Amino acid sequence: MSDRTSKPAPSGPRAARKREAIVHAARGLFLREGFGVGMDAIAAEAGVSKVTVYNHFGSKEALFTAVVAGALDEPLRTGTDDTGPDLARLADSDDLRAAFVAAAHAWVRAVRANDEVRALRALVAAELHRFPELGRAWREHGPAGHHPAVADALRTLADRGRLEIPDLEVAVIQLYSLLVFPQMVFDQYGTELSEDLTERLVRDGVDMFLRRYAPTKS
Repeated sequence: MSDRTSKPAPSGPRAARKREAIVHAARGLFLREGFGVGMDAIAAEAGVSKVTVYNHFGSKEALFTAVVAGALDEPLRTGTDDTGPDLARLADSDDLRAAFVAAAHAWVRAVRANDEVRALRALVAAELHRFPELGRAWREHGPAGHHPAVADALRTLADRGRLEIPDLEVAVIQLYSLLVFPQMVFDQYGTELSEDLTERLVRDGVDMFLRRYAPTKS
């Protein structure tokens, strides 16, 4: 179905609501039935037509990628007050390090506690041998596309001169590597990092990232 991807995705508030409904429906069905679930079933669950699903995503691989990326970034979009984890507010913070550490803590807690995110990661690993196109779709999407909340936040920080980020894709992967990947690796082996070690990793990880991308003093 990749030939449908050339058409621009619908935009606007109504389209955004439909997209959200499709992703929500697909997430539940993928978790229950695996990648083999039909697009007809996803469309019915979302309350839209199959044509609408393809207009938004182009292929099931693209939809699955959006589901996984959305789940990974979801904890970063849930802030409702000045201390929440929403990365979008980092550029407005008076104390960038403190705001970054708070967001990192919320992100890591969600990764450790979110059973759906854990299940989606397991699903990707389980389905790759049956559906190698998933790996190709993920690779072609690119790091910034996988993690839009992180990419958008870092792009805004760079645009406002609070960080200097010459390579956004590298920066996204580095931030994940410092904060999230250690939790995922230990979880993959059936254990988890201690609270004390997690705290040290978060604070040192944020410090390393901010030092690497600190603006050059003129």
